This record gives sequence, structure tokens and C-alpha cells, in this order.
Amino acid sequence: MRVEAFSSGCPGRENEDFSAWDDQMAVLLDGAGMPSTMNPPCVHGVAWFVRALGTALRAQASRSSSLRDALASAIEQTAETHRDTCAVDDPLSPSATLAVLRARGDVVEWLVLGDCTLVLERGHTVEAISDDRLAYVAQGERSAMAAAVPGSAERLQLHAQLVRAERALRNRLGGYWVAAAEPQAAEEALHGSCSRRDVTQAALMTDGAARLVTPFALADWEGCLDILEEQGPERLVERVRDAERGDASLERWPRSKQHDDATALYIRL
Repeated sequence: MRVEAFSSGCPGRENEDFSAWDDQMAVLLDGAGMPSTMNPPCVHGVAWFVRALGTALRAQASRSSSLRDALASAIEQTAETHRDTCAVDDPLSPSATLAVLRARGDVVEWLVLGDCTLVLERGHTVEAISDDRLAYVAQGERSAMAAAVPGSAERLQLHAQLVRAERALRNRLGGYWVAAAEPQAAEEALHGSCSRRDVTQAALMTDGAARLVTPFALADWEGCLDILEEQGPERLVERVRDAERGDASLERWPRSKQHDDATALYIRL
């Protein structure tokens, strides 16, 4: 497995994405931040959490036969490292979406939890795998925030209300699932495998990098792979940033913030 990667954080903020890889596995995490007006129940912060969870997940996945079991163990291990100092079970505590691709022998396996995206090219078919359940919760709050003026006090308040409404349904039946402090969330992860011979190339992307496809619609998933293959991950993220800068009013593509952390991994097997 050969990996090229590029990661770009939001201007003025610590990057809350995490990625790591070796010749058998690639791991990508996207931490869930919150508006600066909200008080987080974790003293360490989201960036620390994704590094701790990502490191634990990579270690567990290197020795576990099951990616779901590896994720459950990593979630439990990470929660225990700061349970004494932080309210890890609070809905506002740090969490992350993630994607893992692992190649062992003749088998390629993947695991996706939340709205990170795995793009697989198998033969002449390109498939994107992502869990979009978050998009179906708190829709009223999301619409109200989108209608407010970017940068206004009203929008900041509505953004905080949206986050609270979303987090109330985090890791609950009828809501959405991410990696936080509940090991059982691993059972909700999308999982699959195929023959290594069938996979030509692949990509892992946080939702910030996947903006090029959704919601911007400036490329499709096959086009993303073409950009990654011919120009590299940095160019893909640059195209996202160009689009974001061209829509500073958030009118063409309604979204919670102008920029998001954006990370893309391009993988050849």
C-alpha cells in the first residue's frame, strides 16, 4: 500500500483531523468541533482526542482480526485515559468520524463511521462509502442557522443550538453514530471487504475534503480519484479552498462555516 496525503486546517484554528498509515493500513479521523461560544466538557480538546483515538485505533487494528473490535477497544481505551478529568459521557464531549482501509494478504477491508468518505475503484466501478445519518437529524435547527447572516451574533447562537440538538441524538437509536466514549458505536460502523486484486486505487477523505463533491458538486467521485492520481491530494484540497473563498457569504453552498479542516489520502494497492 502506497499513500499520499495532505491536510489543511481551518485558518486560525488547530487542525482537528488525524491521519496515519503504513504499508498495510490507512486511518483517517475527523474531530467534531464546536462554536467558540460553547464550553467543552473536556480539558484536553478535540485535537488531542483525535490524536489519542487515532493512535489507539491504529495500534488495535494492527493486531485485531476485526476492525469493529479494534475500534471498540480504541474507543474504550481513549475514554479511560481522561475519564477522571473530563465528562466523557457528556454529549458535548469530543467525538470523531473515521475511515480505515486495511490490506492483509489478498483481502482489503474497510470501516467507516460517520461522514468520512472512502472511495474505492474496483475495476471500472467507483464507489463512495459514507454514513450520512447526521444529515437527517436537527434539520429545523440547521435550516434556521443557514438562514442567518454569516458572522452575526444570531448565527453564532443558532449554530450553538444546532450543535446541542445534534449532540442530543449522538450515539442513539434514531440518531447518528460517531466515535466518542461508547464502544458499542463500533457496531454501527459500515464495514466490508473484497479481494485485493479487485481494488485499483482508493481514497479516504474527511467531509471537509469531500466538499468538492458534496455539496459543491464541482467533481464526482471518479473525478476526485482522477485529481488525486494526476495532481495529488494537495491540489484536491486547494480546489476546495478556492471554492470556499469564492462563496464567503455561504449563499451558493449553505454550510455551518466557510472553511473546514480538509484531509485527503490517496492510496494505491
